[in-house]
Amino acid sequence: MWRSFRVGRTFGIPLELDLSFLLMLPLLAWAVGLQVEAVAALLNGFWGAGIGIEGLARSPTRWVLGLAGALGLFVGVLLHELGHSLVARRYGHQIESITLWVLGGIARMSDLPEDWREELAIAVAGPAVSVIVGIGSFALFVLTAGLRGTFAPPTVDGLAFLFGYLAVLNVALAAFNVLPAFPMDGGRILRAVLARNRSYVDATSTAARVGKWFAVLFAVFGLVRADVVLIGVAFFVYVAATSEAQQVAVRAAFRGVPVREVMTPAARLRTVTPDTTVGELPRRMFHERHSGYPVVRAGRPVGMVTLEDARGVREVERDAYRVDDVMSEELVTVGPDEEAVEAFERLQEHDVGRLLVLDDGELVGLVSRTDLVHAFDVAESTGADLPRGRGPGPS
Repeated sequence: MWRSFRVGRTFGIPLELDLSFLLMLPLLAWAVGLQVEAVAALLNGFWGAGIGIEGLARSPTRWVLGLAGALGLFVGVLLHELGHSLVARRYGHQIESITLWVLGGIARMSDLPEDWREELAIAVAGPAVSVIVGIGSFALFVLTAGLRGTFAPPTVDGLAFLFGYLAVLNVALAAFNVLPAFPMDGGRILRAVLARNRSYVDATSTAARVGKWFAVLFAVFGLVRADVVLIGVAFFVYVAATSEAQQVAVRAAFRGVPVREVMTPAARLRTVTPDTTVGELPRRMFHERHSGYPVVRAGRPVGMVTLEDARGVREVERDAYRVDDVMSEELVTVGPDEEAVEAFERLQEHDVGRLLVLDDGELVGLVSRTDLVHAFDVAESTGADLPRGRGPGPS
């Protein structure tokens, strides 16, 4: 996703709009406006709506209906995500935000449920809400028939079109989301069912494989129909399925493994001082094969400096700057006896490449994404279990 903007809160949950949503909204409104005649004809044919098509097809009526339909669709998506969020919160999972973006909505949870019953309930809640919204829209569509003779025909026809359109879209949204294309709702339902009698990692792996096959099908249909949105959904499903399967496997591998077993201990750790010149950093990074260093003063860590920090200074000025001019003083740390899975999650949460390992304020090591990936790759390729429980201190 692109940059997002917080626009308020709903049920105490922050609501954000992604920049892609703001770009997509006028395009969707335009697309809905172009379909007014075709959709109205379908509603007349299937439900006997009696909509006067010619009146709706005129400008600016068709574009007003297009905008209303686009906004109504995203309101339905928001309610869909609220369904997931409120059920998840009932089980004690914190909802960080709900974001509307070009492909719909995403409810961000601080942690994913690993109990199959919880995941099943959370996954079903979204499509269930969409069906309820669809039924409610259909009821309003039917009620508009009673307004004929009370309001002008264009008003009644416009309302009938809007409610009928939203009824179909919300039910279609629910139907599409229950396809077993992990990590869509149907894929999470599939994983929950599989997790009843197998490990969470195996269930995720199987659901992810099914999801990637659906992504391929979406891409094929998208290419045949020249449907950019469906191709975007295919890409999202494939990447997200792969990513979540890897994350679940990593979390399982590192659960119960102390950080000290996977960190680089202080005895082998390269550090710099605040007085080191920025010009010296690229030379050290090249020879020592590091892209970041803890900054230590009098044996205590005071910051982190990375290759990106050095790049922020023009080459001709680097010898005039010191590390303490460019380093980050916000230390993201972990304890040596905390689980490695905590380190993994902290790296993701803060979007950093390495964590300082502190024991009573003393620097005892560093754990990086590279350390974790290496340990996971070795364990996965050899079948060996990572050391569990408290390991030996740093050598």
